[in-house]
Amino acid sequence: MSDFEKSMQLRWSDIDSNFHVRHSVYYDLGAMIRTDFLNSHGLTMKAMKEEHFGPVLFREECVFRRELLYGEEPTINIKIAKLRKDYSRYSLVHEIKKKDGTLCALLTVDGAWMDTHLRKLTIPPQIGKHMIDAMEKTENFVWEEVPEKA
Repeated sequence: MSDFEKSMQLRWSDIDSNFHVRHSVYYDLGAMIRTDFLNSHGLTMKAMKEEHFGPVLFREECVFRRELLYGEEPTINIKIAKLRKDYSRYSLVHEIKKKDGTLCALLTVDGAWMDTHLRKLTIPPQIGKHMIDAMEKTENFVWEEVPEKA
């Protein structure tokens, strides 16, 4: 079990014409768990507004393994897979599982932090670094070097 894992309720509107959870719901579940994790570690919308920074995603990919059906209550977790040593870029992984532990989907996101005043990528302030440090790492976690500026 992950350090940060939650059960999610599926809604009738999450189901597609094949009677299983439609693909875009998996991305919504990932966004929900990321927001819950940020909030639970003090990185609320208010805190990000005060510090004028926020997360931005470059890539979001979902690999589907098993279908989820209406009435099931999947769990989803959050782990960090890659992180630049200056905390400016990251890759997160979410495992979406059935109650019996069956992996239904693996969601991976690559992102960074944006200065919301300058509208440019930035290094997060200390509150962002503390939140990242609290995140469980994947088994194959990688620290990435900061590229040298040309």
